[in-house]
Amino acid sequence: MSDSSLLFMAGKNTVEEQRARWERKRSRTAKELLETEHKYLEQLDLVVTFFVTILKAKGTLKPAVLETIFGPLESIYSASHVLSLHLEKGNLGLGLENFSQNLELYGNYAENLEQANKTLKEQLRKNKSFRRFKKLQETRPQFQGRRLEDLLPLPLQRLHQYKHFLRDLLENTSPDSAEYQKLTKAVKSVSEVSRWVQDIIRKRENSLQLLRVQKLLKGQKTQVLSPERWYIREGWLSVVPPKGGELKRRMFFLFSDIFISAKPCHPLHPLNSNKLACRAVYPLHQCVVDKVFGHTQSQGGLLSLSFPHKTLLLMSSDQQDINDWHQCLAAAVR
Repeated sequence: MSDSSLLFMAGKNTVEEQRARWERKRSRTAKELLETEHKYLEQLDLVVTFFVTILKAKGTLKPAVLETIFGPLESIYSASHVLSLHLEKGNLGLGLENFSQNLELYGNYAENLEQANKTLKEQLRKNKSFRRFKKLQETRPQFQGRRLEDLLPLPLQRLHQYKHFLRDLLENTSPDSAEYQKLTKAVKSVSEVSRWVQDIIRKRENSLQLLRVQKLLKGQKTQVLSPERWYIREGWLSVVPPKGGELKRRMFFLFSDIFISAKPCHPLHPLNSNKLACRAVYPLHQCVVDKVFGHTQSQGGLLSLSFPHKTLLLMSSDQQDINDWHQCLAAAVR
């Protein structure tokens, strides 16, 4: 046999081995996807069967309240049930392609989840019959100690899992395969909805941070809550007086557009002992940030923040802390 024939056979064997590896990984991923889909369906079924269906029949909650708490959960359950039937038959590409058309339900569910949790808490506080009903359902052996609150976030957790499963399937599917295009579309759809959901979660977490800082500050004079404002970080720094003197320890809050300096209220104050008094609010749009020292592995560092009518010198004895502050401030004023 000629050298060229041997090279051809070796190349052919390498391609076949690669395809075999793809197929083994793909089969393992498909099996794991189906197994976890069954488990996911079992958990969703607890909510649909023991809460949504019975509550609809009993009329314990008004239809609008029921819709607010559970959102499109029944539709999500139905879409996953159809997906599991496709997966059981081995119709991976078709099943995921069809399922991806229902992924918008997950975005809608995420948008509603905060209001769902608020309404659930409100009903548990006000509606005695619903409170009893919920407690009774959660004692069923099928729940295994889980509460309704533990089950409601499941669709968002599952969406994150879908993203990884689909990417693994695509990576181990030959581009020549008939299923490759279907999986490509499904991966794109899941990624788009995941970004949508992550954006919702990020905005919600930011709102909670703004609200927390607003409550920390004494009075309502300093308005932290603002639609376009983003929380970045907070921490204690020492203010160096421009003409010398004793260092003043202050709490600083950095946002996307402002920098707040605050100091603790008097510990014996009857109302505000655990709060902070705002000392100054600095707009960042005309701020210049410089690291005066702390460039090397020294003990801490000093930052200079120059505003139109004031310069702040801020010091920390922690090297990493001053580096983090410098990085965050420099990014915020760009």
